[in-house]
Amino acid sequence: MSSATSHLSAEARASLPQHVAVIMDGNGRWAKQHGLPRVEGHRVGAESARTIIRAAGELGIKYLTLYAFSAENWNRPKDEVDALMKYLIHYLKSETPELNKSNVRLEVIGQIIACRKMCRNICANPSRRFPRTTA
Repeated sequence: MSSATSHLSAEARASLPQHVAVIMDGNGRWAKQHGLPRVEGHRVGAESARTIIRAAGELGIKYLTLYAFSAENWNRPKDEVDALMKYLIHYLKSETPELNKSNVRLEVIGQIIACRKMCRNICANPSRRFPRTTA
């Protein structure tokens, strides 16, 4: 039993879902409300994803789906899409050791063919070690 669930009753632990899905939406609006550039909202959203992944693991959630980038997102300004791809590459590279340590298996679903080549390579094999280059 993890420390996150130790304070829960047996009934509460038994009622935890096996699968949780989160739609990562509103990061740009959050940034605008705080007087920040939209890309800063996306960076903060990526930090939130880290928190969600850790909490799900601590609670024993077996499957976690993060819906982070829709086909509609390709219609955003090129610099915003580029920033999103850079964040994705950065976080996949920097978080892989912790994900592996926590026995998390990353499976990318959707149409990644439009993503940068480095992003596709990381998504295809997230557990390997990556060079410090950027795409």
